[in-house]
Amino acid sequence: MSDLTQLTLKGALEGLSAGTFSSHELTEAFVAAIEAANPALNAYVLATPEKALAAAKASDARRAKGEAGPLEGAPLGIKDLFCTEGVRTTAGSKILGSFVPPYESTVTANLWRDGAVMLGKLNMDEFAMGSSNETSYFGPVANPWRAKNSNQTLTPGGSSGGSASAVAADLCLAATASDTGGSIRQPAAFTGTVGIKPTYGRCSRFGMVAFASSLDQAGPIAKTVEDAALMLTSMASHDAKDSTSLDIEIPDFASFVGASVKGMKIGVPEDYRIDGLPAEIAKLWDEGVAWLKAAGCEIKSVRLPHTRYALPAYYIIAPAEASSNLARYDGMRFGLREDGGSLSEVYEASRASGFGPEVKRRILIGAYVLSAGYYDAYYVRALKVRRRIAEDFTQAFADVDAILTPTTPSAAFPVGEKQSDPVAMYLNDIFTVTTNLAGLPGLSLPGGVDQRGLPLGLQLIGRPLEEGRLFSLASVMEKASDFRPRPERWW
Repeated sequence: MSDLTQLTLKGALEGLSAGTFSSHELTEAFVAAIEAANPALNAYVLATPEKALAAAKASDARRAKGEAGPLEGAPLGIKDLFCTEGVRTTAGSKILGSFVPPYESTVTANLWRDGAVMLGKLNMDEFAMGSSNETSYFGPVANPWRAKNSNQTLTPGGSSGGSASAVAADLCLAATASDTGGSIRQPAAFTGTVGIKPTYGRCSRFGMVAFASSLDQAGPIAKTVEDAALMLTSMASHDAKDSTSLDIEIPDFASFVGASVKGMKIGVPEDYRIDGLPAEIAKLWDEGVAWLKAAGCEIKSVRLPHTRYALPAYYIIAPAEASSNLARYDGMRFGLREDGGSLSEVYEASRASGFGPEVKRRILIGAYVLSAGYYDAYYVRALKVRRRIAEDFTQAFADVDAILTPTTPSAAFPVGEKQSDPVAMYLNDIFTVTTNLAGLPGLSLPGGVDQRGLPLGLQLIGRPLEEGRLFSLASVMEKASDFRPRPERWW
């Protein structure tokens, strides 16, 4: 048997079912891989080998009794904003300190219900605020990929950088992630993995540390389209503890993989052909169009005219919600507490010490746009733009079944390159924030590499609740692209 950690989730489940290896053996392989690689990659902020091996042993016992679940025995990584009962959860921030939740997030509870094994908690931008995984209190994550003839460390993207790096480096079979403005899809594109942000409300937000509540949505990062479908089937559910959770049936998303897409109409938005779009990304986009056309799809040009206002609107709405959500971190109930002579001084000292620069920046922006005299001028206008963006998609989807765009405006960039320029960093989300503002599903899959050998991603956007259609289209593109490059091991 070759290296067990290189298996796909589907391949591992088939091997476990056939008895080729046990969950305990599989988990031991991942535990050893994490111990060897994590000092260089910093993908895990907390590995839980003892817990993982105990869970794997219990999983093997269930399988022996014929009680195997859909993900029975599969070792997974968990982004550190999903609360895990009895296991430290920090959301990448100092202010949460050594917070150990007494409860389980619904998404992770669903995974354990289906037999999955937790390898540990994955690094992330602090409170999911970032596009490079450099704002984490635990330090930046390294992308397993490096450019040809270069030893320069690249970012894996953010905020789910730890999840993407771990999947790409074979440190878990798949990982949970979250997406507020592109935090699943952008890291997936940077690491040659597959990531899907489902329709808003498809996955429960209960037990997820909040950033911007009307935008946050959980989803998976995986090695293949089918693996992502298997993960989403388990992660998604209705949950009475989340008022935005949708009370609808969860389909078997994997059943859509490989289905015919003949006759589907695919929209290509000319509004996404921004000035300065690299020729390599434009070429890949055209190749994606050709792959779908060859599969029998009809290609149509669509207009999304308010796309140009998406980033400004997002960077008003998201910080506004963040400033409200993060008001709960005051040094009183849990997490970091600094001394002070009065209540106000404790608040000020705890928040000043506990939050990093990017989080402080967004809290200040959010408080400003919500303040008297500016609420109507900024926040209300941003909400109106959000409505226009959603209407653009509604009109486009009257004529097409899905929309194809690039995932990011560039390949992975070096760690530190954009840290001093927040606006340049925010521009990484230019192709992804629209789906969050409109609540739509978006999937990123690798389509090719640039001239430096770094992966580039393509994004499929679907109608609400039509993740299955995206999986069908993505599986056709995955087969056509035949993306096989892997990062060369340097760690």
